[in-house]
Amino acid sequence: MGINFLRGNSQAPRGHAILMARNSSNPRIIYSTYCIVPPIPMAIAKWLPPLLAAQFPTEDLRGVANVAGMPIPPTLEEGMSLDQLELLAERRDDDFCDVGPVSSDEGERLRLAAESCQDYGQLYANYSSRATQFPPTRSPELEESTPLDELDPEEILLQSMSDRQKVAELGKLVGMARYALDGRDTDLLKDTKRRMEQIARLLPEKYRASEIVANSTIIDQKGTKLAELYLSRAYKLLDEEYAEIPGIERAIRELQE
Repeated sequence: MGINFLRGNSQAPRGHAILMARNSSNPRIIYSTYCIVPPIPMAIAKWLPPLLAAQFPTEDLRGVANVAGMPIPPTLEEGMSLDQLELLAERRDDDFCDVGPVSSDEGERLRLAAESCQDYGQLYANYSSRATQFPPTRSPELEESTPLDELDPEEILLQSMSDRQKVAELGKLVGMARYALDGRDTDLLKDTKRRMEQIARLLPEKYRASEIVANSTIIDQKGTKLAELYLSRAYKLLDEEYAEIPGIERAIRELQE
């Protein structure tokens, strides 16, 4: 089957991925491992103790000189559900890949973990090679320092906040947006929306901050409820209460239907 990217892009892999496989006899059983491609080439032979290195032929050591991808743990292990793995990949900003079916045999799972990591490492090597050949160009204006008198104090303050502080500030502005809508205060609503969008740009995509902003400025109870649900979802992510998130997402889908 090869590697199927459920999250991420095979043409631009991140270099770290959660790999999952389904049991070939019972697809509800999920196995997983974590694959990492060292950003700096690592020669295994260099770190083998002399006594151990002497047991391998020289040509074999050359064949494993540089590690392409390492599975941690070295086998596909059972223990996490598909939903848990998806949330983990989103929280950590990992690639998430399906490497196909596998039996419960330990040897087969060990082999598939190693082969899949090598395949993922090769995809990353191909991407790195292309990136080296065509380095990104920087526009001259980006290389110039921003004059101090043009710096936005509000932006600087927001950038210094933690994600939790940003989400909390966004929650306060949701209430202000509803107040402006109820009072038909267009100036206050415009300024509040600008501040909310400013915070949303600084938050990782996983918090769905743009959805909070969009629904907070809709003049109906449905928008209010959706904004509250998205805000609750963001807090569940912050608190790592992942088991609560599927229920919130179901409520969101029901409202959107």
